[in-house]
This record gives sequence, C-alpha cells and structure tokens, in this order.
Amino acid sequence: MGENMQKVDLQSIFTDFDIMENESLSHFTNTKTGGPADWLAFPQTREQVAALVTFARTMALPLTIIGNASNLIVKDGGIRGLVVILTAMKTISVVGQQVKADAGAPLIAATEAAYAASLTGLEFAAGIPGSVGGGVFMNAGAYGGEVKDVVSEVEVITRDGNFKTYSNEQMAFGYRHSLVQETGDIVISATFTLAPGNGPQIRALMDDLNARRAAKQPLEYPSCGSVFKRPTGYFAGKLITDADLRGYTSGGAQVSKKHAGFIINIGHATASDYLAVIKHVQETVAAKFGVHLDTEVRIIGEDVVRHK
Repeated sequence: MGENMQKVDLQSIFTDFDIMENESLSHFTNTKTGGPADWLAFPQTREQVAALVTFARTMALPLTIIGNASNLIVKDGGIRGLVVILTAMKTISVVGQQVKADAGAPLIAATEAAYAASLTGLEFAAGIPGSVGGGVFMNAGAYGGEVKDVVSEVEVITRDGNFKTYSNEQMAFGYRHSLVQETGDIVISATFTLAPGNGPQIRALMDDLNARRAAKQPLEYPSCGSVFKRPTGYFAGKLITDADLRGYTSGGAQVSKKHAGFIINIGHATASDYLAVIKHVQETVAAKFGVHLDTEVRIIGEDVVRHK
C-alpha cells in the first residue's frame, strides 16, 4: 500500500457509504479474477464521487473508476490507490422520450425502462452486461446498434472534481471509443433520447436478440465478453476459429468452443491465464493471417502480487 494510504483511514473519513481495504477485485469482475485494491469505495451519489475524486487528488493517490467490470481484466497484482465502483449509483428515470440513467445502472435495466415506457431504440443493449457508464465509456454496441446512436447527453465529473455535461457530438464517439477515454472524466449519468414505439414489438425484439445471444455466446461461464475488436475486413471470432484455436486453454482460461471471440473461466482462472490466452491468440492469428487483433477488453492493474 502506498505511503499516503498508510497515513489515513478512508473508512473514518467517508462514513456515508461502503469502503473496503485490501479487497480482492475478483469478487467484482465478471471474469472472477483480479488482485486486491488498496481501497475500494462504493459511493451512492454524485457528490460522494466528487468528494472521492477531490480527496484522491489532494492526497496524490492513483484513482481508478470501475462500473460493472464486465469488459475488464484486472491483473493479479491488483490496483494501487483508490478504486471506485459506481454500481451503487443506479437510479433510472423516464421523462417523455428520454431515459436518464446513473452510471452504475445496468444497461439491461435501462432497456427494460425504455420498454416499460414503450420507447424504441435501445433494444440492441438488452443483453449487454455492462453498466451505463461503462457502455458510454466504450461506446458499447451489439446487433447493429451502438450507444452513440441514442445517447443525447452525458454528465461527468472531471479529475478536478468539477461537474460537466457533454452533448453527443462533444463525446466524439467512435468504434469502442469515446472522449472520456482521453480526458479521464468520470461518467456519472447518461440521457438516452428514444422514439415512441410499440411495446409488444419492442419486447419481441429484445427477446429475439437475447435468444440469439444465448444461442451463440458462452453465457454459462464467467467471461469478459468480446475480447477483441473487429479488425477491418474481418471478424475476430472467425479468424480465431480458422486458426484452430477454439478450446485453447492456459490454466483456467479457455477460448470458448461456443464462440471463439470469448475467453471463459472454466475453473479457478487467474488474470495471468487470461493474458496468456490473449497473447497466444494474437500471435497465432498474426502468424497465420497477418492480422493483429487489438483487445476490446480493458486490461488494468499490476502484474505481480505484492509482498508486504
């Protein structure tokens, strides 16, 4: 633990929400892997997030923000400093044709709120396991739709602890990219502007997409979702399949036999197992087809477990 962290007890400073010390992040990631965070906070309001950001800046502490940790690999050495998980911030409201959701709200919950209000446009996200904040950060997408198609406004907290609002255009969305990846701003809410629709038709489309997802993806195993970005002119899953890598295993991590774009935890995998599989897949596909697979999954943290 860093020198500054040794001098202060965050639990005695922030008493209105949960804070854990030296907590394994494997309890919170979808892969069920990851080393410890020095401190792990679960703020419930935007004011609490701003206070944590200001505290971290004042104390010169590293600050890491995490949503639902569905498209994330935390290395086995864990994360130094303060890690903030936003999943306690999950309020969703509907006004007219707009669905406003806190960053920690599941994207799936936002789609259900839209359906309940007979609003169409968000159906593509019906099975995406991430949070709203993570979806905005990554410009999440599926089945021909992306967050950029429907988000109209994004509220953030800057690394200086100030509140700021971006329009869709200002967010500079691209393929699995947004402005906040560059600025480090922390998404605290997003507003989706949708269109009036037919409730039964919305439900039917959501159910169809979820059935297609269940049929094609290894949802029965822990995973970090699609591991690789789609290379121009190719599909990552097909390249991996054509490289005869389905079922390739290192430790407890395996290229899914059901969908080669997924790496699954088949039992007691470590982050190092995941990274070994990713490296082998990248090297093999590059050698066979001359195509480099960039990772879509975010990989953060330290490689080696600390010895105190």
